[in-house]
Amino acid sequence: MNRELMLGNTEQVSMSSREIAELVESRHDSVKRTVERLVERGVIAQPPLVDGIKSGNGVVAQEYLISKRDSYVVVAQLCPEFTARLVDRWQELESRQHVTVPRTLPDALRLAADLAEQNTSLRLVVSEQAPQVEALQRIAQARGTLCLTDAAKHLGVQRKVMLAWMQVNRWIYRREGAAHWLGYQPRLQAGLLEHKVTVLGTEDDGAQRLASQVRVTPKGLTVLAQKMGGIN
Repeated sequence: MNRELMLGNTEQVSMSSREIAELVESRHDSVKRTVERLVERGVIAQPPLVDGIKSGNGVVAQEYLISKRDSYVVVAQLCPEFTARLVDRWQELESRQHVTVPRTLPDALRLAADLAEQNTSLRLVVSEQAPQVEALQRIAQARGTLCLTDAAKHLGVQRKVMLAWMQVNRWIYRREGAAHWLGYQPRLQAGLLEHKVTVLGTEDDGAQRLASQVRVTPKGLTVLAQKMGGIN
């Protein structure tokens, strides 16, 4: 959902939270939570909430309509590496607009002022997000792995909250009757998680009792920080 308007109209072009979720390959509810957190912190303005697409069971999910400037903040918070996709999408949307050529000097000055304000807003977004992007890059380049408890501490979230998110989003699971978490194979193959085998003890027959512990890699911690709304 988006609005395509002529340049110079009083309304602004907006992009829906669902479209942003598709661009960054994230769940729509996660995007909406990120938007709400940013509004609470005063980083972005409160966007209007509208009815979106009706699902197969007849439920209509509500979506936020987000301005261009605020969409960059949301995407930078979720997944900085997808910012290029957002730029491409905005260029695609804006290329469909009918640009009104200024016919008078006041109109030309007003258009120049509007464009200058947009450029300033984008520079401010880049400046605001630079520390977070740098922190994510440092995490991605780090070595070693973290247990689930330490990973939650690095993310600044409760362990149970992180585990619930990872379970719902098919990062980890437990076999029936088992106490230890295991990583889903696609996450292991992607280098987001690793399994570490530890020796628990020795059986009566001399065989060692082993346990496999799932651990989060630096790459995995980076993705979790992006998907769960950033790092502290």
